Amino acid sequence: MIRVFPRKTNATPDDVNVYIGKPTKRNKGYGQEVFISCTFTWDKSRCEELAELWKKAGYIPVLGGPAYGDEGSEFIAGRYVKQGYTITSRGCNNRCWFCYVWKREGRLRELPIVEGWNVLDSNLLQCSEKHIREVFAMLKQQPEKAVFTGGLEAKILQDWHMDLLVGLKPKRFYFAYDTPDDYEPLVRASKLIKEAGFKYWHVSCYVLIGHPKDTFELAEARLTQVCKLGLFPMAMLYRGDDGEYKREWRQYQREWARPIIVGSKLRKILKGE
Repeated sequence: MIRVFPRKTNATPDDVNVYIGKPTKRNKGYGQEVFISCTFTWDKSRCEELAELWKKAGYIPVLGGPAYGDEGSEFIAGRYVKQGYTITSRGCNNRCWFCYVWKREGRLRELPIVEGWNVLDSNLLQCSEKHIREVFAMLKQQPEKAVFTGGLEAKILQDWHMDLLVGLKPKRFYFAYDTPDDYEPLVRASKLIKEAGFKYWHVSCYVLIGHPKDTFELAEARLTQVCKLGLFPMAMLYRGDDGEYKREWRQYQREWARPIIVGSKLRKILKGE
């Protein structure tokens, strides 16, 4: 199955049937379907250009992916994300204004559990207790330490979730600070995390910045709040359907997304400097 992506990321599959961008002379299998995967809406024009290029090269292009409304009816390991990544649920019961997950995938639904160690679920903690426990049991059997890149919702974090995390000892897990009402649950979660013995290098927090009503002062305050809670902040730049953003926001985001720089800021804040 030939898969084409507009660019390479850490999650892009790396098998021989994966191509980045336009076709080259090494491509074989003329007349076959090629599946062009588009994750972000701002990549749609690029993916449509690629579809034309692959068509001219003798292939049958099929455009798809989240940007084209794919609701994610199934997850097949290694097909559109690298081996080791897994998705055990789709959708979300929240209706956050900035998020497309609930619009595209609908309310949360559990999927068959596929093995992997990097969990990309949009809201794993909304799943049933049975499903969550089965996911953690699967993660314990993996060759790599677990990472919860998809994030865990602090508002619904419970003591038994923490017991599972302590038993699993993941490499890293993430929370999110997207709206003002996320802060108090983060305060509670940070206390549970400290009591459980996790350090800031185990726990990150996505912080949404650069949205229409945001300012640099407000963003700095949120990022600093996260540091003071002993969590490792990671600035996530808001982008609309067109992918546009202001250059100064991009520059600012980079200061709060590079681990070495962020780690230095965090340690200074924790020391009260």
